[in-house]
Amino acid sequence: MRRLLQYLPLLLLGAAGGCSLLCPKASKTEFEFALIGDVPYSEFDATNSFPNMIAEINRARLAFVVHDGDIKSGSTPCTDEVFEERYRQFQTFEHPFIYVFGDNEWCDCARTNGFTPDERLRKLREIFTKENRTLGRRTSALERQSDNPDYADYRENVRWTRGGVLFAGFNVPGDANNFGKPEFKARNKANLVWLHDSFELATRENSRAIMLIIQANPHFDLARTNRLRVGFNEFIDALERETIRFQKPVVLVHGDSHYFRIDKPLLGTRSKRRLENFTRVETFGNPDVHWVRARVDFDNPNVFSFEPQIVKENLVRH
Repeated sequence: MRRLLQYLPLLLLGAAGGCSLLCPKASKTEFEFALIGDVPYSEFDATNSFPNMIAEINRARLAFVVHDGDIKSGSTPCTDEVFEERYRQFQTFEHPFIYVFGDNEWCDCARTNGFTPDERLRKLREIFTKENRTLGRRTSALERQSDNPDYADYRENVRWTRGGVLFAGFNVPGDANNFGKPEFKARNKANLVWLHDSFELATRENSRAIMLIIQANPHFDLARTNRLRVGFNEFIDALERETIRFQKPVVLVHGDSHYFRIDKPLLGTRSKRRLENFTRVETFGNPDVHWVRARVDFDNPNVFSFEPQIVKENLVRH
C-alpha cells in the first residue's frame, strides 16, 4: 500500500496530461465517414427508407457523408421539384454532405418528359453547387474545379482534404459516361485534368492516401472495345498511370450497379497483374438502402477500411 501511494501522483499526472498506466489505450482511428449512393429512387425510399438511413447516419460520429450519385430512378421525371426535394433532404444531414452527380439526374433525362440533359446538368449545378462548401447542417469548405477559369463550368468536380488524406469527386456518370454525346469530349478532358491535378497535389502535400468518387461503374471487367467500356478507357488509363506513380493507397468509390463490393479490379497494362495499392468500393443502392462506414487509420498500411452498415428499419422479411 505504501509503494502504491508513493507512485500515485505520477499515475494521476499521466492520466491528466499524457498517458500512463491508468489511461485507456487510444483509438487508432483518425476519423470515419459515410458512403452512400443510388438512393432515393422511389417514393417509398424518399419517405421511409432514406429518412431511416439519414437518422442512423446522423447519430454516428462522422467527419462527413459522400453520396456517389443517382438521387432518383431513371424513370422519375427530372423536374425542378424533384431536385429541390432532394436538396432539402440532403440539408437534413447533420454532417458535411458531398454529392457527386449521377446519370439519372441528367444524362437520362431525355427519357422523361423530354427534358434536355445539358439543361438539367446546368440546373443541378445551380441547385447543388451554389457555394464552395458542402451541403448539410454542418458544412466545410470545398475546392471546385470551376475555381480555374479554364474549367468554369465544372462546379461539380470537387476536392477536399482531411487528416492527410485527399478526396476528389468527378462527374463520371453511368452507364457509359455519356460517350458519343456532344458534351462528352470537354467533360472528359476536365475529368482527366482534375484527376492528374489531384494526384499532383497529393504528391506535393505528401498525402497518405487518395479517395476518388464517381457515379459510374467503369466496367473494369469488360473489353476496351465494349460499348459500355469505351467511354471510360481514357479515365482508367490515367487512373492506372497515376496509381502506379503515387505508390500509396488509392480507393475508387462508385455506385451505379447497386451491388455492394470491395475488390481490386485494376490490372497493370504491362504486368497484367492487379495493382495492389488500388481498391474499388461500390456502395449499396436501391432497393438495399444501407451505407458503408469508412475508417481512416494511419497505423493500417491500407489507410482505409470499410464496414457495411445495415439499417435495421430497412430490413425485409426473407
